[in-house]
Amino acid sequence: MKQRILLVSLLGLSLAASAAVLKTDAAKSSVSATFKQMNVPVESKFKKHNIVIDYNDKSPEASKATVEIDTASLDLGDADMNKEVAKKEWFNSSQFPKATFTSTSIKSAGAGKLTVTGKLTIKGKAADVSFPLNVKADGKNQIFDGALPIKRLAFSIGEGEWKDTSMVADEVTIKFHVVTAQ
Repeated sequence: MKQRILLVSLLGLSLAASAAVLKTDAAKSSVSATFKQMNVPVESKFKKHNIVIDYNDKSPEASKATVEIDTASLDLGDADMNKEVAKKEWFNSSQFPKATFTSTSIKSAGAGKLTVTGKLTIKGKAADVSFPLNVKADGKNQIFDGALPIKRLAFSIGEGEWKDTSMVADEVTIKFHVVTAQ
């Protein structure tokens, strides 16, 4: 009986060691959006985000991730521009304060590479997306780097006169660098 209890306990410890909700180091992590305005590249950072990764390095398909981004926290480097993108024509942050991503599938794509699929919701519009993700261990930390290209107009980001893509391009790349520790 004691051997059976010991075996079950060891099995439980083994499973717990291979899957863990990782704590995000907010000071070392970032989420940004890169786009072109009048054909000039612009990189802006979201100052507030919550990223939860339940990562299993031995079995990536058992992993999950959720991301919440405060849309009013986009920093374009100018206070007036920051207020502008929070307005109805852009993010409509008063009605849609969060952009979210929830994974539905995470698969290995080779050593240090994953393919992540899930639901992205911005401004009340949801879309299924898939993107490559690089992951590497750094001591007890895990580092996740990826980029998700989207079309802003598919999410009604830039309504009215801002639908004109000659001023602000339709293509936006959401980049993220997430550092976590167990």
